[in-house]
Amino acid sequence: MSSYNIAVLGGDGTGPEVVAEGIKVLEAVKGKFKINFDFHYYDFGGDRYLKTGKIIDSEEINELRKYNAIYLGAIGHPDVKPGILEKGLLLRLRFELDQYINLRPVKLYPGVDTPVKDKTPDDIDFVVVRENSGGIYTGHGGATLVGTPHEVATQVMVYDRFTVDRCLKYSFELKKKRAKLSKKYADKAITLVHKTNVLTYTGDLWFRAFNEMGEKEYKELKRDYAHVDATTMWFVKNPEWFDVIVTENLMGDIITDLGAMVQGGMGIAAGGNINPEGVSMFEPIGGSAPKYTGQHVINPLAAIEAGRMMLDELGETEAAAAIEKSVASACTKLKSLAAGKMGYSTEEVGDLVASNL
Repeated sequence: MSSYNIAVLGGDGTGPEVVAEGIKVLEAVKGKFKINFDFHYYDFGGDRYLKTGKIIDSEEINELRKYNAIYLGAIGHPDVKPGILEKGLLLRLRFELDQYINLRPVKLYPGVDTPVKDKTPDDIDFVVVRENSGGIYTGHGGATLVGTPHEVATQVMVYDRFTVDRCLKYSFELKKKRAKLSKKYADKAITLVHKTNVLTYTGDLWFRAFNEMGEKEYKELKRDYAHVDATTMWFVKNPEWFDVIVTENLMGDIITDLGAMVQGGMGIAAGGNINPEGVSMFEPIGGSAPKYTGQHVINPLAAIEAGRMMLDELGETEAAAAIEKSVASACTKLKSLAAGKMGYSTEEVGDLVASNL
């Protein structure tokens, strides 16, 4: 029997509610697939910060390193200024745990409405690999003469070859893996997304590294390139063109939210902050949604999907596939993915997925 120690960060708002349903599904997986989970709960988030002034310290981060994975609900508290928790907890964990890959599947399930006209589950089934530890979010820059008419602010996109190469390596390996799963995936290219016509320095680094690695190590895989602005158009017009997309941090942050809408909304979108050699963290994308806290109407499917991604990353592919199949079945029964409009309570959706495994 496989056994995993999982750190659970329920976080703020509806985060604990959706994570509880994800854990319900993982508990249901236990017996069927002979997997054991030992869950350890932490109170990192807005309530703790408001009570103690503390977000997370180095000792606590080192404690998280001992786990097989981190399962996160949501971070964001209405009484805490935006940026404090996001930078102090989420970004700090990503950087200090070196979770250099942000993995965002974009998959339309049967029965889910997409705002993209005439597109079906066969058309919307791709994944975005967003570089997660470099770029403009690292904080290079500053501000001078703040509050004066001559104020200057800079925030600089910085990339080195090592950071780019390891992200590309992960992406090519993922593409290689997906190509073996299906001819549908194999026939499509791995696509680099950037803005090389304007961001001529970082863009050139990514473009050269992408083609050099592809030519040297992955000749059997088709390669393509798209400007980020064109990509946003094609997500809507031709999502069926894509399989694996690799891009830098800021651009990935933007296009993955568009991807979430293409797949039917934040109620189904999940993501992984991955360190392939260390501890990874998995979360629903929709945020803490504090106005729905305690109403039992929030959709837990994205959190359940995050749990599925966690299992897949841990190597439990059969169990992950069973959850994916059960989520797909549940989607055909819900009236909507939106909070309060599902036709089921939060707990009933969790029950639906757990019972269908």
